Amino acid sequence: MEQTTNNKMQMLTIPQLEAMHILPGRAIRRLVAEKRVPVVKVGTRAYINLTVFERYLQSEQGGA
Repeated sequence: MEQTTNNKMQMLTIPQLEAMHILPGRAIRRLVAEKRVPVVKVGTRAYINLTVFERYLQSEQGGA
């Protein structure tokens, strides 16, 4: 779980998450559309909290 300096939340767009090779962009967009991952929308962009996203993925892997 990473956070930036000064304990600020790291908010990333879907293309930024995709570039980290965690999941393909299409899969991330599906999670957002199904409201499994919370987002903050600014204009047309959706920002996802990296810590929350990683916790979601860990909980899904542990449950499966």
